[in-house]
Amino acid sequence: MRSIDLSAATWRKSSHSNQDGGACVEVSDDFAAVVPVRDSKNPLGPVLTFTTDGWSSFVSAVKDGGVDA
Repeated sequence: MRSIDLSAATWRKSSHSNQDGGACVEVSDDFAAVVPVRDSKNPLGPVLTFTTDGWSSFVSAVKDGGVDA
């Protein structure tokens, strides 16, 4: 798999993240074919990269209750 330069990525926090620092998922919309995802509490930590279709399916499953918290 090819690595992606994320140094200039713009990150946005999930609307489901709370102000107390819990469940802080950030995603970047800067890439056409992939969606990088990270833990905002550890911005220099690992990043998961989903295909756009894979991310869309994951988000739909979460919204539909198909993924346990």
